[in-house]
Amino acid sequence: MIIKTPSRIHMALIDLNGSYGRRDGGIGLTIEKPNFILESETCKKGVSIDFDKNIEDIEIKNQCLLKIKDSAEKIISHFNLDSGFHFNVKEAFLTHSGLGSGTQISLATAKLICEYNGISVSGVELGKILGRGGTSGVGIYSFDYGGLIIDGGHDINEKPEFLPSSASKASPPNLIGRYEFPNEWEILVAIPQSNTIMGENEVNIFQEYCPVPKKDVEKLSHLIFMNLVPFLLEKNIKSMGNVINEIQKIGFKKVEVSLQQEKIKNTMNKMKEFGAYGVGMSSFGPAVYGILDKENQDVFKLTKEFIGEEGIVFKTNAQNHGFELKK
Repeated sequence: MIIKTPSRIHMALIDLNGSYGRRDGGIGLTIEKPNFILESETCKKGVSIDFDKNIEDIEIKNQCLLKIKDSAEKIISHFNLDSGFHFNVKEAFLTHSGLGSGTQISLATAKLICEYNGISVSGVELGKILGRGGTSGVGIYSFDYGGLIIDGGHDINEKPEFLPSSASKASPPNLIGRYEFPNEWEILVAIPQSNTIMGENEVNIFQEYCPVPKKDVEKLSHLIFMNLVPFLLEKNIKSMGNVINEIQKIGFKKVEVSLQQEKIKNTMNKMKEFGAYGVGMSSFGPAVYGILDKENQDVFKLTKEFIGEEGIVFKTNAQNHGFELKK
């Protein structure tokens, strides 16, 4: 059995103020590549993991080993299963790149085990078992449904502190919006070589910079629900792009961008200068994204020349469906 997952761009956390009784809330876009592809078969006992020869990066291997083993053990224990599993990682993508690799590895592993055992369970339920989605549900709903995702965050009584997903024990949030993204639009992704903010540093940033100003949350909510989504539905790429540019200057996204190395900020500025319709940073980076159509294809070539050997640049499309499973 083989599962293939998409990746995701995390566009923003909506409410890191909390004075209206909720916090978090995420908006993001499911993208076709990079993918995580995992093959599995049952065995008598334990969890074993192999890698295809094309996967050589030590950090990628280490993350896969950690996430697959942890997820498999949690699912086997939760459902009190007898058999073991052997996994073969056929394709994987950069760790800590801002594209959500950890969630996709964890959910893919759990889904394969459940399918083998005839257990019908959603990504949200798997997220609860695995401890994923404690801040944003974008990765979980990208796994299940694809498209442009908006989740409703958490009641402050369930989640009393401002914390990233890696440190939050809250349940995955509810899905409040899922929208098809035009197939004719392309997503340009640039990942400059850069230090990544994660772990304890990420927790400290949430503690230091939150709550963000209430007026920023109000403005961001208005931009998302009264501008970005309507412009998306109208297929107005330029106006939607302007909203993406504006989001980078508001609330917690402004904090995330401000703390980046200059090469990330320079990449964002250059992509805008080259003509991308909207340029943003995914999560805490280092992945930067821009929206393209047939009118501004030169942006890809110019961005690739600008990054050179100091990073990765590729084009992809949005994915309007979730994981793919072959039995």
